[in-house]
Amino acid sequence: VTTGRSYSLLASLFSVLIFNFFFTYPYFTLMSDPSYIATFGVMFLVALLSSSLTTRIKRQALQSANSAYRTEVLLETSQKLQKAEGVPAILTVTAAQLGKLLERDVLLYPVDETGVLNEPICFPISAGGDMSPCLTPAERAVAEWVFKNNKHAGAATNTLPSAQCLYMAMRGTGGVLAVAGIFLGAERRSPDAFEKTLMVAILDECGLALERESISSAKQRVEETARQEALRANLLRAISHDLRTPLTSISGNAGILMEGADALTAEKRKSLYSDIYDDSMWLINLVENLLAITRIDNGNMKLLLQPELLDDVFREALAHLDRNAVSHSITVELPDELLMADMDAKLIVQVVINLVNNAVKYTPDGSHIVLSARRLGQYVRVRVSDDGPGIPDSAKGKLFDMFYTADNTRGDGRRGLGLGLALCKSIVSAHNGVISVEDSPPHGASFCFTLHASEVMPHE
Repeated sequence: VTTGRSYSLLASLFSVLIFNFFFTYPYFTLMSDPSYIATFGVMFLVALLSSSLTTRIKRQALQSANSAYRTEVLLETSQKLQKAEGVPAILTVTAAQLGKLLERDVLLYPVDETGVLNEPICFPISAGGDMSPCLTPAERAVAEWVFKNNKHAGAATNTLPSAQCLYMAMRGTGGVLAVAGIFLGAERRSPDAFEKTLMVAILDECGLALERESISSAKQRVEETARQEALRANLLRAISHDLRTPLTSISGNAGILMEGADALTAEKRKSLYSDIYDDSMWLINLVENLLAITRIDNGNMKLLLQPELLDDVFREALAHLDRNAVSHSITVELPDELLMADMDAKLIVQVVINLVNNAVKYTPDGSHIVLSARRLGQYVRVRVSDDGPGIPDSAKGKLFDMFYTADNTRGDGRRGLGLGLALCKSIVSAHNGVISVEDSPPHGASFCFTLHASEVMPHE
């Protein structure tokens, strides 16, 4: 396969000379008959035109193939980048496309949110490829120069040409978002013009994807900040409203006892003491729930997971129920007394206490509450059921939302902040479990949550 006009000229000349030498009389002589000169001239022109047209067609076909390949590579890159989620995935797609195009090792230097060039991520073209020459301090210095100056540098360029890699910037509207290094190897062959065009196009696509990801992350941070501010506002509003009643009750009852305790009967004093105790315990539980939710939602609470007997957890929880629990019938159903699950026992005890107290609060006196657990495959399902009035379908989807409270029909009920079930959901989710609510036939509600089951070893 040849290209260029010189090959066309030589091919046309040789074809005329060969025709003259072998096929015109006298045979095996060159230009012996002057009458054929005009014929030879015409033949030369025709051959030259034909070869020139063929060369042009081949060149156009090559350009068309290159254009189609370029479009295919860029379309594939764009589609993969659109599906990539997160900076690591975007960089992986970019490195794979560059490696596919150039068949060379690639390393990428991402830029973090503070504008600092991070450590490089290596993408060898073959498993076990040696990229150690690209990981020296000198190579990083070239990448730093590209990052600061927003220009190409390294091998096959006029800037720092002693480097092992060709370094190119991935640009966004705000500056350089990452730096790509192409390992040229010992032969240090520079990519041709077509490959460079594709490289720049791929890096531009990557820059746009990184910028979209940065904008999306910034938007999520703004939304999260707004959500936290709204949560703080709701919390302050709810606390200021709901703390007023128990604090007023405590201060009022304490004032009565201070001013006229001697004039009160023993039964009346005991009633006032009980009211003060109930209100103070309600405040303590509220503060505990608030602190627990804050630690879990902020990721500051570390779970201490270990196998625990459900029987021990239930006993501990039932020993710390609300004082009103004595007016209900609470039973425990455990088909297997050795049933165990992986958990942070202190937190799961709090979940069971909240669920049982919730059933006590929202069911009339004398209701039956059943606390049970059974093994379901790799999980243990804990259930708290009651035979109270049940929960409307319209409220089931909101029960585990913070600050949501259902109507309490009991005369001595307090509205509360609606944090108990939200805390239960946070704790169960931290254990990689699921909590839900469903109807308990013939009437009532049933709260269920799952924990990962733990096997009982024979020697234990």
